[in-house]
Amino acid sequence: MSVSTAALDSSVCAPLPVLGQDVTVPLVTGGEVTYAALDYAASAPALQRVWDDVAAYAPYYGSVHRGAGYLSQLSTDLFENSRRTVAEFLGCRADDQVVFTRSTTDSLNLLAAAIPAGCQVFVYETEHHASLLPWRDAQVTYLNAPRTPGQAVETLERALADRDPYGPALVCVTGASNVTGELWPVKELAAAAHAHGARIVLDAAQLAPHHPVDIAELDVDWVAFSGHKLYAPFGSGVLAGRADWLQAAEPYLAGGGASRKVARRADGGVDVDWHTTAARHEAGSPNVIGVYSIASACKALTEAGFDTLVAREQELVRRVREGLAEVPEVQVLSLFGDDAPRVGVISFVVRGWNSSHFAAALSAEYGIGVRDGLFCAHPLVRTLLGSDPQDPGECGAPEAEPGERSLNAIRVSFGAGTPDEHIERFLHAVSELVRQGAQWKYRTEDGRCVPDRGEAARTV
Repeated sequence: MSVSTAALDSSVCAPLPVLGQDVTVPLVTGGEVTYAALDYAASAPALQRVWDDVAAYAPYYGSVHRGAGYLSQLSTDLFENSRRTVAEFLGCRADDQVVFTRSTTDSLNLLAAAIPAGCQVFVYETEHHASLLPWRDAQVTYLNAPRTPGQAVETLERALADRDPYGPALVCVTGASNVTGELWPVKELAAAAHAHGARIVLDAAQLAPHHPVDIAELDVDWVAFSGHKLYAPFGSGVLAGRADWLQAAEPYLAGGGASRKVARRADGGVDVDWHTTAARHEAGSPNVIGVYSIASACKALTEAGFDTLVAREQELVRRVREGLAEVPEVQVLSLFGDDAPRVGVISFVVRGWNSSHFAAALSAEYGIGVRDGLFCAHPLVRTLLGSDPQDPGECGAPEAEPGERSLNAIRVSFGAGTPDEHIERFLHAVSELVRQGAQWKYRTEDGRCVPDRGEAARTV
């Protein structure tokens, strides 16, 4: 592969400044190199703009909704203005609510706790565990992995046609796969759900950082996403959408902030009047800095021009896919085929390599951070690998030794802050590892493949 003659076209736009872009890491072969963060699908680096905004606000931090002092009032205004910023970013309808949570997982568990009794839930086996697993108290129908977007819609329509037409129903679907990066036909799935009297929640954890999300245009009922994938740190998330189920449900957490009035009864009990606003499900002192960081990221992406960012990312996707295609031993995983639109998330396996071994070599010998495992989407990865559902292996803990058959995959992911050089280094490293092998010996330690510091595998 001639990397030097296949440089990326940087004329589209420059990457956005992110934290950590100048961090250097040691190589097992000696020396240091600037770290190439290519694990955006797990946690994207924070935008410098977000960090600067948070740093400017931090001295003025105060507890929200509870204080008469200036800093509390300022923080309350900032918190509620952040809610409006997120609503605008998502294209929320006038009567939608934006509830702040800890993450996508937390958002979907909140919705799962708020669905009406007897609700039927329909979810594809291809979902991330955050959207696959929260529905424990519902009647759940798991849908088989579709092989085309059209088949996804047809599968859902058949399943909904067979349901009880008089009870509530909810469809949960990802916007972009955290394994393959492929975009799902969300608008068509929403239309199918509504045609059969069901509602739909969009897991936008991998979509929102890479592509505009408009609740009204997609006609979905709820959207969930995480700040830490949207270039914002501090463990905050969002559940945005229709208010009725949320208002009718018991508070997700009982405590201060969720209650409007609490009074003792004559019999010694307690009567509680709960809020009907988003505060109903935001008990406790909220993560003001986390919420503000999400709003700051939303503003930064909008002001940078999301369409321009998408165009640059698509150039990176094209380059990575073309570069990997030049290595015959590499198999890129896909549900919908090579022509399917996708975001900057690509998973693959390498013939003759255990995925943990390959990822460890990328890190130790090239300073490249990727992810290996089943990506908290075990059924999907096993389907894509053609392995038996009972095969061993779990997220982050491969059981095969270096060189043995891998039951897991490798994932490279990137976005608005990824420099061209990181992509070129990654493609060069993949090609060199496949052609020449690892420079160092590796061993399995606590379920992870790590370099054996004692001996090189070949002449460096």
